[in-house]
Amino acid sequence: MNTGIRINQREQENVAEVTECAPSKRRTRGRPLADASVGPDVILRAARRTFAKRGYDATSVREVARELGIDAALIAHHFGTKETLWLAVVEQIAELAEPMFDALRALRTSSLPHRERMRRAIELCVDHEFDEPDIGMFFSTAATEEGARLDRLRERIVRPYHDAMFPLVAEAVDAGAIRPVDPDVLFFMIASAIGTTVSYSHLILEFTSLPTRRDAFRQAVLDVALHILLD
Repeated sequence: MNTGIRINQREQENVAEVTECAPSKRRTRGRPLADASVGPDVILRAARRTFAKRGYDATSVREVARELGIDAALIAHHFGTKETLWLAVVEQIAELAEPMFDALRALRTSSLPHRERMRRAIELCVDHEFDEPDIGMFFSTAATEEGARLDRLRERIVRPYHDAMFPLVAEAVDAGAIRPVDPDVLFFMIASAIGTTVSYSHLILEFTSLPTRRDAFRQAVLDVALHILLD
C-alpha cells in the first residue's frame, strides 16, 4: 500500500511539472512567428557587428542569435554553419559596396580634371564608411584570417575596391594632379585610415565629442583625407 501511495504521489508531481512547463512550450511553439520578422539582411548585419567586435574564432552563432533575440536554429536555417554565415557577411559587404565601385569606375571616364576626380572618389569612400560604419572594424579583424576566409576577403572586397580606385590614383599621379607617391600604398593608406577612423569612433570620444555629431564628424574625416591626398 505504501508503495502505491508513493507511485501516485510521484505521478501527481510529474503532472504538476508538465503543467508548469506547458506555458513555456506554448511560447516555444509561437517563437518562430516572432523570429520570422527577422530576415536574412538583419541577421547578417548583426553577425557583421559581432564578428567585427570579437573576430571569427570568438564568435558563436548562439551569440548572434542572442543579440537579435531569436533562436539560433533560424540562423542555421538561413545560413547553415558559422563558416557559411561569415562568408555570407562578406558577400553582403561586397554587394553594399558595389554602387561605390560603380561610381568610382565611372569617374575614370568623367570630364572632370584628375584632381576633382580624386576629390569625388574620396567623398564616395567617406560616404560609404559612414553609411556602414562597422565595415571598417569587420575588415580589420577579418584581415587577420588565414586560408579560404582571407582568400574570399581579397576576392570579394579588397580586389574590387583596389581595381576601382587604383586607376584613379595612378592616373592622378601620372598627370601630376597629386604628389608623386606610390599609388598602391596611397590607396591602402586612405582606405584603411577612413574605415578605421569611422568604425573606431568610440575611441575618439575619449578626446572629443565630434563623433556624436554625424555630419560634423563626416566633414572632418573628409577634410583630413582630402588634405592628406591633395595638399
